[in-house]
Amino acid sequence: MNPASLLAGLLAAVTLSAAAVELMASNPRLSQPESWTRADADGDGRLSREEARRLPRLARHFDAIDSNRDGVISGAEVRAWRDAARGAKRAAKRLAPSKGVEEILRIADGDGDGAISRAEFNQRLPRFARRFDRIDADRDGSLARGELGLWLATLRGARRLKLPHQ
Repeated sequence: MNPASLLAGLLAAVTLSAAAVELMASNPRLSQPESWTRADADGDGRLSREEARRLPRLARHFDAIDSNRDGVISGAEVRAWRDAARGAKRAAKRLAPSKGVEEILRIADGDGDGAISRAEFNQRLPRFARRFDRIDADRDGSLARGELGLWLATLRGARRLKLPHQ
């Protein structure tokens, strides 16, 4: 294919994509799922509190979704709310105590107080002793579940991104 034909095809695709985006922006109903369209009785592309009652999950969370407090929710507000909820779930999952934290505590918490002192850490996990200060986020001289969980999450993230271990 010659460069002129390739460029013409690329320009046509960009033009059609821009036209589709413009059409969807000018008519919000084209970009909404069918259930939203059925609930939107007045066809304005937004849902009032009354219209949202037809979609129970949105009705339950209407006030949280209506970020600008105008009494109606738009598709953009619903997407922002869902993205925030998904982000919070992912963060909670990453920071939740894992089996790894419980295993470290089982191995290193000699006195069973739920925290690992520097002495316990050095004695029972000597391979990691030099990392104690990096893990001890609050600098209290002991490692609690939260600090261990954060450290393990950092290690998992470093492995995913292929970074050096912390």
